[in-house]
Amino acid sequence: MHTAATLLALASAASAAIQGFNYGSTFTSGAAKLQADFEAEFTTAANLVGTSGWTSARLYTMVQGGSASDPIAAIPAAIKTKTSLLLGLWASGGDTSFANEILALKAAIAQYGNEMHVDGISVGSEDLYRNSPMGIAAKSNIGAEPETIARYIKEVKDTIAGTPLEGSPIGHVDTWTAWDNSTNQIVVDACDWIGMDAYPYFQDTMPNAIGQSKSLFAEALAKTQAASGGKAVWVTETGQPVSGKTVGQSEATVSNAEAYWKTVGCPMFGQRNVWWYTLQDASPDTPNPSFGIVGSTLSTTPLFDLSCDGVDTESSSSAGPSSSASATGSDSSASATETSTGTDSGAAPTETSTGTDTGLAGGSPGGVPSSQISIQQSATVTPPAISSNEPGSGSGSGTGSSGSGTGVGGGSSANGTFTAPPSATSSITQGGAPALQSGGLGAAFLALMAAIFAL
Repeated sequence: MHTAATLLALASAASAAIQGFNYGSTFTSGAAKLQADFEAEFTTAANLVGTSGWTSARLYTMVQGGSASDPIAAIPAAIKTKTSLLLGLWASGGDTSFANEILALKAAIAQYGNEMHVDGISVGSEDLYRNSPMGIAAKSNIGAEPETIARYIKEVKDTIAGTPLEGSPIGHVDTWTAWDNSTNQIVVDACDWIGMDAYPYFQDTMPNAIGQSKSLFAEALAKTQAASGGKAVWVTETGQPVSGKTVGQSEATVSNAEAYWKTVGCPMFGQRNVWWYTLQDASPDTPNPSFGIVGSTLSTTPLFDLSCDGVDTESSSSAGPSSSASATGSDSSASATETSTGTDSGAAPTETSTGTDTGLAGGSPGGVPSSQISIQQSATVTPPAISSNEPGSGSGSGTGSSGSGTGVGGGSSANGTFTAPPSATSSITQGGAPALQSGGLGAAFLALMAAIFAL
């Protein structure tokens, strides 16, 4: 990894904040992505027509699909394509699962440590939301306690100490309502930066037509910044679907996706660290909704105009600082997570709001879909004897999870450890997520049982 030798260069580039996309470890069929697949995605992102600088990749797991603890193939792909990485460790599978994430991290450092360009490390993704009363009600699968996430963050810091990754900024990604909940303060305290997922599209308990997206995003951003304690806030997921169901007043169309890009995205680009959702989520199957800016075939020609010519940049800069989080040179960004009531793989909207003027908090539409949560556990909890076509851990590139959130102002503490976790296949009955195939169902069930016995 580039550390002391590149500090001056990184500092000089601080004004050019990080831009990237979210990349799951599987396709919508559940098949694990290989190095060539990641290389194709990263190369496409870096050469998109109408824009430039999309050269960072946010990952959800360190574990390669089909293995117990091998490093994800996205790492050598990133090195080959000169793509920087926001590494991710899956944190909702229990201690046994996380131990495998740590093993994969150690192996990656040993094999690639001096070659990786790491923007930061994310310990978990929306775990606090899934552990909240609303997350449980939405059947969003197992989350994690704030104390657990804080402990995992310390473990990662200890793991990278004395290695080429020492000094990498470590944070956690969650919904803005999770950050706004004071019971999660221990996680804020443990983080170097705060990662926020924001989707006005899902905020259907209040007017959320595309014309409202800018103000909804700004409101959530301000709340997130207020809860961050002055720490850097990075936009780790946001986007508007190009196709699919209408949620509230927000229609999933290419024209609305373009409008969201220009009114919400463009003001942030170059000002804050942003990982957009997403480059592609329709391979081979198209989820409902679909957020990919390219279609089912990778192409540098996007579905809509990505240029930001003449776009006002004032609004994105007003919600908080975007200073560097650490010596790795990654810039901060401000973000917030919007509300969500829908299941992202095409199911009808889920439960109603717990009752506040901000509605439900919007979680990842497909960043960590609920079908993939089970797969994530199957890859990191079960023994290494996994078939070669078993889907890997992390997010699928297109299937969606139940809308996530903690319910602003709910005041309730994070839910305790699950005693009766939702079914690992609940996403299928809710939304028919295509990423979980029959083989994945069996693995998910075994993973769930393994996780229970590990408690």
